[in-house]
Amino acid sequence: MRRAGFDTAALAFQLMLILAGCGGGKGDPKAEAPPPAKVESEQDASVFPVDHPEQFPLATAAAHDAASQLTVTGTVNPDISRSVPVISIATGRVVEVHARLGDTVKKGQLLLRVQSADMSGAFSDYRKAVADEQLARTQLERSKLLYDKGAVSLNDLQVTQDLEDKAKVDVENTTERLRVLGGSIDHPAAIVDIRAPVSGVITDQQVTTAAGVAGLGSPNPFTISDLSYVWILCDVYENDLASVHVGETAEIRLNAYPNQAFTGRISNVLPVLDPTLRTAKVRIEVRNPGLMRVGMFVTATFHGQKKEMHAMVPATAILHLHDRDWVYVPAGDKKFRRVEVVDGNILPGNMQEVISGIKPGVQVIQNALVFQNTVEQ
Repeated sequence: MRRAGFDTAALAFQLMLILAGCGGGKGDPKAEAPPPAKVESEQDASVFPVDHPEQFPLATAAAHDAASQLTVTGTVNPDISRSVPVISIATGRVVEVHARLGDTVKKGQLLLRVQSADMSGAFSDYRKAVADEQLARTQLERSKLLYDKGAVSLNDLQVTQDLEDKAKVDVENTTERLRVLGGSIDHPAAIVDIRAPVSGVITDQQVTTAAGVAGLGSPNPFTISDLSYVWILCDVYENDLASVHVGETAEIRLNAYPNQAFTGRISNVLPVLDPTLRTAKVRIEVRNPGLMRVGMFVTATFHGQKKEMHAMVPATAILHLHDRDWVYVPAGDKKFRRVEVVDGNILPGNMQEVISGIKPGVQVIQNALVFQNTVEQ
């Protein structure tokens, strides 16, 4: 009986241990949960806190009435109406070249010499025609003498006169052919001298020494362009064509000389759009002061008639940083915010036009460079 009681008590004790173990596994969920994550907001890189904002004087952006404008890119091209091809009607082989691409030449200047069989044949025909004409003239004089003495009939005299007239025509034709080919009856030779028909700059060269010249059917040996006036060809998007009108002026700035402005006149807006880019070619005629070279990149600005309201601030309020322009505006609580802007023209009184980014009435730091240097220290 004692043994049975002891076993019962041991069994009860083990059961209590099991129940205690199960209860301890549940525990308190709040006690076992991980601590909540603490989220910290990243500081805005465009906001700059300062201890003494009063040391940076502010300026209020004023209103500025400006005409609407459109800025596009383009290239310098020769005026086709001022470009003259240098041609050689005579075929042959080039034996001398006296000019190169880019050279400035004068009218009548020797450009190249061509050895031509056409010229040799033309001189041969000319000499034959001259000899025939001399013979015909001699026969005519003899016929006149015989006719006066009654030795020949009037018909024979007329036949001789006709031969003389035809011989003169042959001399005139062969002489003209020599002139067209570039030769001269005073200097009979198989060499043709090709000279510049006008003064200008050689903008195209298609011939070298020992090259062949195939006459009118071949590429022109040279092209001479008068670059005193040039064309600026720009691509204008379809949506911006309303701002461009023939006869109006445009401001031209060369990428090589951005500080110099030139004025040109819009002479044509091509009626055909590029089907891929949806742009139209706009042609601007401008006088070349000598700086414009064919192929240069330019920026053309078209000024519209509609007025737009822009802001203007002191020029020192704009900071050029990382190829962009910025101003600093108050952000409250001793802070300033950096705002990107698009600047425009320089205005009188050391003021700068701001096309976009801020509006009139906004306050900005007067000297952005001083503020930038201060916050970087």
